[in-house]
Amino acid sequence: MEHALAAQQRRVIKVGTSLLRGDSQRPTAAVIADLAATLARRRQMGDVFALVTSGAVGLGCQALALARRPSDVVALQAAAAVGQGHLMALYQDAFAVRGLAVAQVLLTRGDLASRGRYRRACRTLEQLLAWGVIPIINENDTLATDELRFGDNDTLSALVAVAVGAQELVLLTDVDGLYSGDPRHDPQARPILEVWGPEEIDQLQGVAGDGGRWGTGGMGTKLTAARIATASGVKVRLADGRDPSVLDALLAGDPVGTLFHPSLTPLSDRKGWLAHALLPAGSLRLDAGAERALVHKGASLLAVGIKAVEGCFSRQQPVRLLAPDGRELGRGLSEFSSDELRQILGLSSGEIRERMGAISEAVVHRDQLVLNRIGSQEIEPADAGASEA
Repeated sequence: MEHALAAQQRRVIKVGTSLLRGDSQRPTAAVIADLAATLARRRQMGDVFALVTSGAVGLGCQALALARRPSDVVALQAAAAVGQGHLMALYQDAFAVRGLAVAQVLLTRGDLASRGRYRRACRTLEQLLAWGVIPIINENDTLATDELRFGDNDTLSALVAVAVGAQELVLLTDVDGLYSGDPRHDPQARPILEVWGPEEIDQLQGVAGDGGRWGTGGMGTKLTAARIATASGVKVRLADGRDPSVLDALLAGDPVGTLFHPSLTPLSDRKGWLAHALLPAGSLRLDAGAERALVHKGASLLAVGIKAVEGCFSRQQPVRLLAPDGRELGRGLSEFSSDELRQILGLSSGEIRERMGAISEAVVHRDQLVLNRIGSQEIEPADAGASEA
């Protein structure tokens, strides 16, 4: 069945720095040429691809003959500026000889955190795919500030997969899959061939290694990416990209690496955006009653259930919703600014109307919030008709 479904898929392929730096036997140009050859063959079968690539900083360091990846932001941004042109030239040349056009798309977290900019990015990517162009997507390392960075292209690839409605996200790295421990240090570590949905991924978060010498990610960022994608209904494959035949086998549906199955109750596009693309500007700490109303009734959040406001934010900015013990229950868009909320904490809807006039009763409406999924698939409130808290 897997082989039958493998044809005519929309996929996002993510290639990490550890692969793109290559080595003396297989330089970066050869890695990209092999990748282009595989994707060109699959394009002839009707598959549609977007490619998320790392490598700009690594190639910049290589061109500048730096012994190590810089640690300060300015040097990283400068190295990315040097390397990005080299990176795109390699992609353009590799795909052009196979009759395919590519387009450079550089994104920061802010481009996806704004709903309007998110939609424009989606439309641009859709147009490129409709033209048969392969988007080559990278974080805009030259301009991104710390607060607007994805931190790694694993997260970016998952958000792109959700944005373009991909059926599958392929994470190519320098390991052959997920293990129960770090196989470099644990001789008892065993391969994990399948993971069933975002809830099981959460249970595996302790299985995480550090990023490599030249990259920023590790197994932890790949698990985070897999959680984002699977929660929105996207299948994720994690495999070793050092052998070019692996990607061929994987795209043909062979059981290579680790397969992360998508959630059986995926988030909608808007809920996925709320859960993963937004950058929370503050937090609302709730009482036990508000927690029960959100989790078990699919309710909106009212001011009467808020115990404390943390941070400074304006109306319609994203906030974290915290349980009394500090656990993050979910995220949503606040109908009130932080200053307004501090004036109405714990007040009933009638008391708020007396104090502030005609104004929204819900601080975070149930259609503007998404809850964490652990043990709570049944209470996702997108279409719920439950009464409010």
